[in-house]
Amino acid sequence: MGRTTTRGISELDSRKQETLRAWTSFVEQGDAAAPLVRPEILSSWTRSGASITHDVSAAPLSDESETSALWRESPLQVAVERVEADLRRTAEDGDLVLAVTDADTRILWTYGGRVMRRKAETVNFVPGARWDDESVGTNALDLANRLAEPSMVFSAEHYASIVHNWVCWAAPVLDPATGRQLGVIDLSTTWDRTHPIGLATARVMARLIETALPHSAHQPTAHATDADETADPGLVMTLLGTAEVRLDGQRLLLNRRQTEVLALLALHPEGLSLDRLHALVYGDAAVTFSTLKAEVSHLRSTLGGQLSSRPYKLMMPVATDVDHVLSLLRRGRVAEALDAYGGDLLPGTNSPALTELAEYLAVAVREALLADPRPSAVLRYAELAPYDTEVMERGLAALGDRPHPARALLMGKLAAANH
Repeated sequence: MGRTTTRGISELDSRKQETLRAWTSFVEQGDAAAPLVRPEILSSWTRSGASITHDVSAAPLSDESETSALWRESPLQVAVERVEADLRRTAEDGDLVLAVTDADTRILWTYGGRVMRRKAETVNFVPGARWDDESVGTNALDLANRLAEPSMVFSAEHYASIVHNWVCWAAPVLDPATGRQLGVIDLSTTWDRTHPIGLATARVMARLIETALPHSAHQPTAHATDADETADPGLVMTLLGTAEVRLDGQRLLLNRRQTEVLALLALHPEGLSLDRLHALVYGDAAVTFSTLKAEVSHLRSTLGGQLSSRPYKLMMPVATDVDHVLSLLRRGRVAEALDAYGGDLLPGTNSPALTELAEYLAVAVREALLADPRPSAVLRYAELAPYDTEVMERGLAALGDRPHPARALLMGKLAAANH
């Protein structure tokens, strides 16, 4: 990246001071910074403040041998090796430090120019370091991974003061065949070297790595310890909040009833008879079996024949956000469950079975929060259920008298709900 002009430095310095004022306001007064920063930055600051202090000295490190094993097993290793010369040249020409992470925002590989490499080492911007915002505060790697889109974090937009002198650009790296997010690539330098093409460069670097991925990346192996999170299913269904169905990374265009039928099949991997599927979809409604058969026939064609009959059963790996949220709740991972909980299950559905499941899931999420009212999780829930004052009150009670960035946000939401 080119050097910034004197005028550009002056403008950047003003911008840096603005972000610092907003950050200071948030650290000292909570939501007072709300109008001054982007919503995704404020949301990340809140998550960060619930887990770490702003004066954290470095990112936490994972076990070195574990990190090495993850890198060896990752398809990203092959891809990075194939384009490493281009990555190194980009880092050296722009005096950047580049990092490639896994899907959990753990750094697996870095390369830096002379100056930035030294700066990176002082804050553990190195292989094995965890750079999710709950480990080290707001940063571009976490935002790109969490939002699944290119992200930039400038100066004091970082929650941790150790990187207030940095600017970072990051972009997700996807498996082109399945759409699965493998990790992110990040480009970082000092704030005074901010350049308009930074985000575009991150995108280009991500595409470069994607084109170099080995074909075996399309059939990755799940880790037995967390198969529901690391497996790469053929059919992925988002049913909470906004419905979306993808097959091998490609979005399927289905009508509402077809989505409901497919959801029920996905949630019953053992298969369903015609009678049972009809009851789950239509209940007592006067709908003929031939109508249901027509919907199933359309789905079978859309799925490339991977839907058997007698019983009706999906013949491919399947993952749903419903199963994911329930799995996290069973393991007591309430904050992660709330991050994955996009809202009610297929709002407005006429399927009695899905209506019942939606109610069960909503109650399970609420009860888990009442039992473990972590501030970040309560804030997330308050966005989805802004009039559930009991949960917000429980979250405030859990804070006690100790200062916390979430306090002002929860009090504001509670006041709005009571008006």
